[in-house]
Amino acid sequence: MLTLYHGSSVNAYNDNTHDKRGIGFVNHQTLILDLDDTLIHCNKYFKESRNRFAKQMQKWFKLLSKEEIIEKQAEFDIGEVAQHGLHSSVYPHALVLTYQYFCGKCGREMKETEMNQIRTIGQSVFKKKVQPFPYMYKILNRLQKDGHHLHLFTGGDEANQYRKIEQLGLQDYFEKRIFIHEHKNTAALEKVLTKIKADKKNTWMIGNSLKTDIKPAMELGLNAIHIPAEIEWSYNMVDFDIYQQASFTQLKSLVHLPAYLNEQYSYNSAIKTG
Repeated sequence: MLTLYHGSSVNAYNDNTHDKRGIGFVNHQTLILDLDDTLIHCNKYFKESRNRFAKQMQKWFKLLSKEEIIEKQAEFDIGEVAQHGLHSSVYPHALVLTYQYFCGKCGREMKETEMNQIRTIGQSVFKKKVQPFPYMYKILNRLQKDGHHLHLFTGGDEANQYRKIEQLGLQDYFEKRIFIHEHKNTAALEKVLTKIKADKKNTWMIGNSLKTDIKPAMELGLNAIHIPAEIEWSYNMVDFDIYQQASFTQLKSLVHLPAYLNEQYSYNSAIKTG
């Protein structure tokens, strides 16, 4: 079932939908949330870094366009991620590979000082103080108050992902229900489901990536909620069929999530009692 939901951003976290006990109308669901570009900003930092990299490259390679540099970097980046996963060492290495490629193509001598400069540009992404999306804390508080079981399923290496999790105090919401995988795919999500003993019909995967969030969820028969990112990484874009046995919904924003779950419960309850 494909659903596109564009509810009111105000009503999405309005506490008026709660009863006198402070518990929402929704039945308790298992929610598996992505982190990067679902709850917090991520890709915008990579975009800033790629622009810095391209600007520096154009100082060394006068005839190269920014588009040519970015396109080749993306090619190396996606190839490295496919092989080595989402470890934070992969992105700086892809920048270096791009530099080495153009050195070879243009007949320019490779210099270790320049490669170190490029690595520094790449590594700066993983030192940024991360920012949550607007209303992230309000939404997580609302989901907790509604009694949902919150889990975090994120791609990357543990050191970098926990850096962000701790920086934003997300342990308060997910406690030990945090799952970090360098290869974020169907096999990784299946391990999470086994660990938490999830009931698939009451389990939702929520994320921005069609490749690492939505496609694995639908292959495993979960409910899937896609929240597109404003700035999307080409790696996350993939074409696939929407399987009829799974529920697929696209929300415009994270703020619509609590209201959507409430509406789903009300709709399903009306069908059962009708």
